Amino acid sequence: MGSENDFQVDERYINKQAMKKVLAISGSTRTSSTNSYFIKAISTMAASRFSVEVFDGLLQVPPFNPDDDTDQPPPVIQDFRSKLKQADGILICTPEYAMGVPGTLKNAIDWTVSSMDFSNKPVALITASLSGQKAHASLLETLRVIESKITSATSLVVSFAKTKVSAEGSITDETTREAVTNLIEAFSQLMVEVKGDS
Repeated sequence: MGSENDFQVDERYINKQAMKKVLAISGSTRTSSTNSYFIKAISTMAASRFSVEVFDGLLQVPPFNPDDDTDQPPPVIQDFRSKLKQADGILICTPEYAMGVPGTLKNAIDWTVSSMDFSNKPVALITASLSGQKAHASLLETLRVIESKITSATSLVVSFAKTKVSAEGSITDETTREAVTNLIEAFSQLMVEVKGDS
C-alpha cells in the first residue's frame, strides 16, 4: 500500500501547485459521512498539490427561490459564491440518495446558475455510495450545463464506498486508492491548465 502522500514531483512543480486552493463540498450532511472521509483522505494525499477548504454550510443554504436570486442574495449565498470564485478548483464528494443527487447539494448548485460561479472552474467529482452510477451521471450533466471544467479523468464512482475508506481518512482499498491518486493528478493538471489560459 502506498504512503499517505503518493506524489513525488520536482520542487518547482510543488511550489507552483502549493498556490492552488480547492473548495471541497460533501453532498452528505451527516456529521460523520463516508464522503467526508474521502475528502479528508484527498486532503492528505494531495497535500503537495493543493490545499483543501471544506464548505460546511450546506444545511444553511435556503431553498432556491428565483425571487431571491438578485444582486443581493441571502448572506449565506453571498459567502458560498465568494468561496467558489476564490477557489482554483472545486472537489465534490457525494453519496447517491434514492438513485439521485442529494437535494441539499443540488439546491446549492442551483444558486450558482445565474452567477455562473462554476463556469470554467476545474471540478473533480467523486460519487461514493453503495452504487452511485445514476446520481453520478445526473450530476455530471448538471456540471456540464453550468460550464464547469470536468473531464472523465476528474470524475470517479466509488461503489460500496463504506468498505473502502476509514474514519481516519485513509483509503483502505488499493484499487480505489490508485483511482483517487490518478484523479488527483488529473485535477491538479487541469487547474494548472485553466489558470494558464485565464
